[in-house]
Amino acid sequence: MTQSATWSDDRVTALKVLWQSGASAAQIARQLGGVTRNAVIGKVHRLGLSGRAPPSRPGRAPRMSPPRAARPARSPPPPRPQVREAVPVALEDPGLVADMSELRAHMCKWPIGDPKAADFSFCGRAADGPYCPSHAAAGVRPGTAWRADRDPVVRRALAGLI
Repeated sequence: MTQSATWSDDRVTALKVLWQSGASAAQIARQLGGVTRNAVIGKVHRLGLSGRAPPSRPGRAPRMSPPRAARPARSPPPPRPQVREAVPVALEDPGLVADMSELRAHMCKWPIGDPKAADFSFCGRAADGPYCPSHAAAGVRPGTAWRADRDPVVRRALAGLI
């Protein structure tokens, strides 16, 4: 590492005086010549100089911003959708289908019991989908439908960014 100017005793004394007077590191570097702002900051740190006068700034009038107008009152948030309370699970009769391989289309695939237990079975009643009407009502929660315009990937594709 090369040094273009060494820190002589005179330069260190001038640095201390300028630092205590509140000059910035850049101002000190310009006045001393041959050193950078970072060199001045490093030397100040190594010398342990701390307390200093308020930084010198060009004579500016303090900025007074005009008072802010009051914010308009927020409208109350929209009401939250009513959440159905959990329906207590009643003990069901054993299902009509004991083995998954016996399940066919239009049969309720609702599991009944513990899958590890010997008496595990599936409902097996007639269904117009994966579950019979009673199990569909108990197991499927109504939710918001997927909307393409809210999907970020779809939005980027529609904007031609993908």
